[in-house]
Amino acid sequence: MSAPDPDSAFTFLSQGAIIQEFKVAGHNIVQSFPDARFYQTHNDAYLGETIGRTTNRVKGAELVNLNGRSYKLAINDGANHNSLHGGSQGWGRKDFQGPKPVHRHGKEGVQFRYISNDGEENYPGTVECFVWYTAGIEDGKTVLDIEYQIELIGDECEETVVGATNHSYFQVNPGAPTTEDTVVTLGTNAYLELDAHQIPTGQVSVFPTIPQAGEAFTLGAAEPAIDDCFVMDRAAPVSCPLDTRPLPLKTLATISHPSTGLHLEIQSTEPAFQFYTGDGLYIPEAETDKGVKIPSRGKRSGIAIEPSRYVDCAGREEWRGMCKIRKGQLWGARSVYRAWKD
Repeated sequence: MSAPDPDSAFTFLSQGAIIQEFKVAGHNIVQSFPDARFYQTHNDAYLGETIGRTTNRVKGAELVNLNGRSYKLAINDGANHNSLHGGSQGWGRKDFQGPKPVHRHGKEGVQFRYISNDGEENYPGTVECFVWYTAGIEDGKTVLDIEYQIELIGDECEETVVGATNHSYFQVNPGAPTTEDTVVTLGTNAYLELDAHQIPTGQVSVFPTIPQAGEAFTLGAAEPAIDDCFVMDRAAPVSCPLDTRPLPLKTLATISHPSTGLHLEIQSTEPAFQFYTGDGLYIPEAETDKGVKIPSRGKRSGIAIEPSRYVDCAGREEWRGMCKIRKGQLWGARSVYRAWKD
């Protein structure tokens, strides 16, 4: 799908409704593979994937007291023994129906649809997920608008837990081995404190190694190293609606690089976001059918910014109102990505 400017274009894949290309002024600012098949064989890093049926981590890989029972989930978070990004075969590994061309909110776009059956990754209930991508040029900026909608459509249970986000790794200095010298500004410095297993303790604190909200900082070769959930709305556990799309957009983060003049701004209706500097990132070398080698990419070669609800809201009963749906209810979220070059 192309925006009106031929140097600003998007490519999406049916697998996982993946964002394969996000081109700005001729530069692809997401880490990607040129061949769709590598997303099945070389993508343990979740490049560009739609994450679901839940996002981030579920403590101890178990849902307790849902439909009056417990559900054991896949343990795929190493020594932390949690369930991560929807399980061993989350939505990023599934084939969606699409892309189907649509016009939405006056823009050219594409629609993806996926039916997640009852028992998939041991989550209860059959749910239907829609992902809409719409694109355009606004005030000289390349804009990608993403909407998610999830509904419980099966009769197998009374309730289930859901969530979705995108897991692209952004690099506004394309071709460079790392994101060193990238300038970052976050919309908050409040974050969820974590225990030794990367699960929130319930305490919201000020992140110790970055400035206050709205103040820029620069990524170095190794510091700051961040893989944390930042909080835009401290009241979300009691006030966050299941469908946040009607809420006003808030700026989560902006990143830019002085060498390229490329900028990216991410806004969302979601109450939190994971910010990851990619210190554990490894993308293995690949080779195309024509013998062209795609070099490996290592730590800090991309930045993940994942709009979401709170980490472990699916597993933590007092936070579950952010993600628990019943028949007739919709879970929804919206994020907008604006990119430009000086």
